[in-house]
Amino acid sequence: MENRVNVFPPETAMGYRERIRILRERKLEATQVKSKIKEYQDGDDYGSVPAPEDYHFQCEPNHDNGSWYGYEGWSRNFYKLMSEHPVYIDSVDAFSCRWMYCMVWFDEKKGAAWNPDFPYDHLKAAQEKYGIVPGIGADAHFAGDYEIGLELGWGGLLAKLEEYRRKNPGHDAFYDGEALVIRGIQNWMKHAIAEARRLAEAERHPVLRQNLLDMAEVNEHILEAPPATLREACQWVCWFNMASRTYNRDGAGFQLDQLLKTYYDRDLAAGRVTREEAVFYLACLLLNDPHYYQIGGLDEAGNSLISEFSYMVLEAADLLNSACNITVRVDKDIDRAFLHKAVDYLFKNKNGWPRFSGDDALSKGFMRLGYSQELARKRIAVGCHWMSLPGLEYTLNDCVKINGAKVFEVALDDMMAQGGAFSTQRLWELFDYHMGQAVAATAEGIAFHLEHQEDNEPELLLNLLSHGPVETGLDVTKSAKYFNLCIDGTAIATVADSFGALEQRVEREGRISWEELYRHLKSDFQEPGGERVRQMLQASNRYGGGDTLSDHWAVKISRAFSQQVRDASKSYPGYQFIPGWFSWSNTIQLGKQVGATPNGRRAYEPINHGANPHPGFRKDGALTAMTNSICAIQPGYGNTAPVQLELDPGMGRGEEAVQKIADYILTLMELGGTLLNINIIDGQKILEADKDPSKYPDLVVRVTGFTAYFCALTPEFRKLVVDRILLK
Repeated sequence: MENRVNVFPPETAMGYRERIRILRERKLEATQVKSKIKEYQDGDDYGSVPAPEDYHFQCEPNHDNGSWYGYEGWSRNFYKLMSEHPVYIDSVDAFSCRWMYCMVWFDEKKGAAWNPDFPYDHLKAAQEKYGIVPGIGADAHFAGDYEIGLELGWGGLLAKLEEYRRKNPGHDAFYDGEALVIRGIQNWMKHAIAEARRLAEAERHPVLRQNLLDMAEVNEHILEAPPATLREACQWVCWFNMASRTYNRDGAGFQLDQLLKTYYDRDLAAGRVTREEAVFYLACLLLNDPHYYQIGGLDEAGNSLISEFSYMVLEAADLLNSACNITVRVDKDIDRAFLHKAVDYLFKNKNGWPRFSGDDALSKGFMRLGYSQELARKRIAVGCHWMSLPGLEYTLNDCVKINGAKVFEVALDDMMAQGGAFSTQRLWELFDYHMGQAVAATAEGIAFHLEHQEDNEPELLLNLLSHGPVETGLDVTKSAKYFNLCIDGTAIATVADSFGALEQRVEREGRISWEELYRHLKSDFQEPGGERVRQMLQASNRYGGGDTLSDHWAVKISRAFSQQVRDASKSYPGYQFIPGWFSWSNTIQLGKQVGATPNGRRAYEPINHGANPHPGFRKDGALTAMTNSICAIQPGYGNTAPVQLELDPGMGRGEEAVQKIADYILTLMELGGTLLNINIIDGQKILEADKDPSKYPDLVVRVTGFTAYFCALTPEFRKLVVDRILLK
């Protein structure tokens, strides 16, 4: 997109709120364009803008297959991209620029995404058998410590690299690559400075002309020096976020109401900023890229982090009224006024933000791994469903999944092929065995990834904001202080409902034999009488219904899975494998791996979403029953099994509705809930938008862990959201 300058007559009022309104409109325009571009579909609402049509980036390979790998390949291409990256500046915005490319997108188009010099063919049979998303080659999905960068600035980071280069001879590839990354970012910044000054000469509006000059001055200062003001700190964060997105889509933010508050307090005391101006900066930061930020919660000593600045973050997001990934951390003594304000914005904007995470369950779960309470409180929500210790741990959060429905299918096929007496007990023993095999194969894949990822795609951006890589000259996959590695289970409702239907319809009621049921499954219920059988199975007691057979199976499945994941750590000293229940967008992909299942699900249809029941699990909605079911299957080691809640806006925005949802959030967290996502959307509106997304260009929904503009979702993804809302 072209730079936005010299658009408004000099006499046009240009207050901060008016500027936010203009920026929002321009974001919607960009979103309409991006919704037609494959790379932007079915994912987070990135803060990027489309690149000029006449610019095309060409990567330089360093491998015979035409791809690039390792420190040299990635750093050289990143430097090239940063040095060539088009500059986009909006004179209304407080910050420059916006990112346009992601090297991972080029990576996916090249000859081989994983470095072929390190094959893992020995792992692929088990990965295919159990529907494992192995995480080999996965990037980011852990959090950097932004305080490192804000304290040192780009110049200080370069000096730190040289200091430790002298202490760690033999690691020149690491230090050369990291230094090249920073110099590339500085080149992009220099181009932005020159462009801002050029645009200022042409800008007629006095406020916007001064804004462009200030923008250039801010960037000139932080080109080398650490930021000293709130505006400089936000601009530095913008540069890191944009560069990190450009590198590998990294979207983990930080404790927003803690890290930037110091700059605000200092500026406010010195008379350098007003509250209104600071809110404007925060809105522009959220616009620049909707990274995952946390607000609220407790500090290491147990003191509340909620302050006036926390309210300002919510106010800024409200004024922007766009897709947003803010999580409110809820502790048992949370300021009720703040919680009510957060819920009120959820009702007001209906954009799926904020989310709410449970401090108590998350902290206690993490402490079960042997960590202190102080450290557990530092582990914050900065991803789709995941927590991270900023700069301290490597996690692979949300990158590794086991298809529970596929494991179930393997177990059922195994039992039926063996013959003899069939039973849910025998099926359970086989399921438990095969899940153990799947967990072992997954753990082996993670260890393989950690051994070779630096030769494939080192974490050149996040290395800079982590404790360990620069100090040792080793990629974070070799040097993180903690390795708390996520293994997510999926399809818990699909599997629990299948076990429950078998126990109810086959064993207790005797309405169908094992052989007949199995035959209908293999024909996808297409044989005569198949639909009647499918309806009978689908109408059995289901997970989420409240103390049902399937609810009990779900608890059994979750406890066994969690123990198997934890036991896998024993074979890998130094690694902690942590269980979770989450499917993300793999809900569709994993469903395509599995034939019909005994819960009445047809072949290749999606598995259930995350830890939620299948849509239509109970006709009365039964929020309490569903909540109890999901709380009962929490993995219990600091990772989440989120509740995805769809609410009708007919309940209104009033004080009573806010009070009810606030009370529900507190109850959920007291029951052991870890994360809550809420959509508030009208069923008729979502149906109309599904037929013609262009009619609702500003409709934002929480798809899974992320929010997105509905128009940017493909029909397959839109169906996931539509079914959850209409079949709840």
